[in-house]
Amino acid sequence: MAVPLFPSSHARYAAQLRERIGAVIETGRYILGPEVEAFEAEFADYLGAKHAIGVANGTEAITIALRALGVGPGDEVVVPSFTFYASAEAVVNAGASPVFCDIDPDTFCVTPETVEPAITGATKAIIAVHLFGNVAPVPDLERFGLPIVEDAAQAAGASLNGVMAGALGSVATFSFFPSKNLFCLGDGGAITTNDDEIAATVKRLRFHGSEDKQTFVDVGFNSRLDEIQAAALRIFLPELNGWTEARRAVAQAYADEGLGDLLQLPKPVDGAEPVYHLYVVRSPRSDEVLAQLAEAGVESRSYYRRPVHLQPAMRPYGGESLDLPGTALASSENLALPMGTDLAPEAVSEVVKACKGVLAR
Repeated sequence: MAVPLFPSSHARYAAQLRERIGAVIETGRYILGPEVEAFEAEFADYLGAKHAIGVANGTEAITIALRALGVGPGDEVVVPSFTFYASAEAVVNAGASPVFCDIDPDTFCVTPETVEPAITGATKAIIAVHLFGNVAPVPDLERFGLPIVEDAAQAAGASLNGVMAGALGSVATFSFFPSKNLFCLGDGGAITTNDDEIAATVKRLRFHGSEDKQTFVDVGFNSRLDEIQAAALRIFLPELNGWTEARRAVAQAYADEGLGDLLQLPKPVDGAEPVYHLYVVRSPRSDEVLAQLAEAGVESRSYYRRPVHLQPAMRPYGGESLDLPGTALASSENLALPMGTDLAPEAVSEVVKACKGVLAR
């Protein structure tokens, strides 16, 4: 049987979306209107954060969050190399220099031990990426006395010791790109924080550095979550807990089928409740497994085979001179298996069967 990598169907929400979007059209308000205001309040309440501010996308969310922390030219920001390119790109766009750190290849997240060697006297902030829906150990990173930016683009609904991702650090950023586990119908993002001053600065920066459309006190951005995307997010947010439980059930099914006898399963950070945005396993024979799964009709994919510090644009920030063994291991051995809210038990069995077909040899 064919098994897609992202088996989630959201067509069932089409009627609700048409009705809600139609209502937005009737109002004629498309930018920073009542839908955005309501979503910001609902999302903040869901996370247990004091503030949520909608922005245009997840990448600008990181850049604006860093700017709100005062990060700029001459500053350094510690960021893992095993992540999506945007995590580091946003640092450069804020005017600072990324300093790449390693990760724990078992959790795919940073740790105090991987972050500490990257800290210098110029370090202004640490970006902790909640990769693949796991949750980085943010409280453990507080020992360095630096602001921590949670890159929670892949972790809406995850938690650490009962605290939601997005309410752990100084400030957090989210992407609502259509592939995310909480998504909108195009680009969208949000910044969350418990700090009133940071929230006020973010609101100013997302609107050209102005609070009143007349006086511009910062060089900011044109980066606002629009009303139609907020309307869609207000439909999907109440579904997030159910979707998360469905994803966790799939992860448990993989374990129950014995996949851990064949591959190294994703390991939650201690105290974390992941959301399994992606289900990423490891094997020294990952390329063989990818090929075998393709022959069996099972979609799979490797991620970040070339980590960020080795990307051509990041050569000025270390490149091949950096020794990041955990990153090298994770980048060479990882593969993502099918994961989604609509993955049937028989599909899980089919995936495990296909893995056994190559790894038993």
